[in-house]
Amino acid sequence: MKKHFYLIALLAAVLGACGCEHPTPVDNPQDPPQDTTVVTEPADLSLIKSTVPVTDNWIWSGKPQITIHIENPNEAKVTLPVIVRISTDKKQLVVELTDSVEVAGKGSLDYIATTPDNLEPGFYRALCLVNNKNIRSFIFGIDPFDIVSAPDMQPDFDEFWQNGKDQLAAVEMNATLTEIENRSSATRKVYLVEMYSVPDGLEGEPVKIRGYYCEPTDGQPHPVIMHFYGYDTQGSKSKVDCPYGGNSTYAEFYLSHRGQYLNNRPAGTNPGVEEATENIYGDWFAYHFGDKDSYYYRGAFLDCVQAVRFMATRPTSNMNKLFAEGSSQGGALSYACASLCSDMYPFTAIAPNVAFLGDFPDYFQIVGWPAETAKANKGSMTDEEMYAFLSYFDTKNLATKISAAVLASSGLQDGTCPPHTNIAPFNNLLTPAADKEYIFAPEMQHDYPQGWTNKLMTFFKERM
Repeated sequence: MKKHFYLIALLAAVLGACGCEHPTPVDNPQDPPQDTTVVTEPADLSLIKSTVPVTDNWIWSGKPQITIHIENPNEAKVTLPVIVRISTDKKQLVVELTDSVEVAGKGSLDYIATTPDNLEPGFYRALCLVNNKNIRSFIFGIDPFDIVSAPDMQPDFDEFWQNGKDQLAAVEMNATLTEIENRSSATRKVYLVEMYSVPDGLEGEPVKIRGYYCEPTDGQPHPVIMHFYGYDTQGSKSKVDCPYGGNSTYAEFYLSHRGQYLNNRPAGTNPGVEEATENIYGDWFAYHFGDKDSYYYRGAFLDCVQAVRFMATRPTSNMNKLFAEGSSQGGALSYACASLCSDMYPFTAIAPNVAFLGDFPDYFQIVGWPAETAKANKGSMTDEEMYAFLSYFDTKNLATKISAAVLASSGLQDGTCPPHTNIAPFNNLLTPAADKEYIFAPEMQHDYPQGWTNKLMTFFKERM
């Protein structure tokens, strides 16, 4: 028996070694099936990232091509609603674009939103929503150089400004120069200039205005650059930048027109100005609003002409190479000065940035200021009468007298001097297209484009 037991055990061992034992019944249909599906967590839509990058400077022809970049960090794909509402710059809805986009898990997508039809030339507001979340709101332009801002000057526009220039010519300038020695250099002296301009109306005493003047010391004629300031919001106690003599390449004048800057500071605040000066005009835009003969900007524009006339008296001024630049109010003054001097001292080139005072009928429908000031001071004037009054000071009308080269710029997101008010005078210039250049800064508000000073000086130098 023991022998048989060993034989049976040996046989079992051999069978086991060769894998001939009965398999374990893992596929027994009586057992429940095992789930091999990979479980993916539901997508967390709060992780979705969406942006609207600047493309083509946000200036297009015909149709916008708005890029919406969407990133999905989830493992699972997502389907998202996309809405783009397009309105005019006056906030009138033009079209609402709706779509649904699918973004792969761990993927991204550039969705291009456009309109089914071409848009009229103009500036528009885009509101972009992804998954009902506001991603970005911005202004863009369509064919801006085809925007028509028709001149609306009154029949006596030319006569009005000629009368102003005649009145200015009859005023004794009586310019006095006080050297600012600590700002002068060996090649250029810096002076405070005090002189007189037209009264605040058809009658009255001439108004004293001031400015800083840089005069080369070599006695030779040099190109002339006029600098005009923006609205004086710095506060009546802040200093006005006084230039340094520097090199002798240019003769330059930095004008403080009536009631602003050097004409609106306590005694001793600024180099050379020892007497107290005061703004008697209050809110400049509102001063004598409705009376074209005594309105603030009649006098301010003629102050600019007087500054040019002063430069013409200096032996180091080459009036055949005359330039102007300014930002905001200074941009408007650049247009006004070039326009009013076109028959006496034609400008070679001007560079207005984010210019003020353009196309009032549209301006007042786009942003709040200065529309509120105008409407608060128009008295019994109708809107039609108000716009007729403002037309004498509108840069879109003044531009029709300018044939100088022009470099202009504006910020598409400017809520003070929006792009429409800037393109209006630019499109009404007599200047040949080859001698005009415009810079649209897509994300800029009321500011200077990057490298603006270098850009305008290059523009000027090319024409010297």
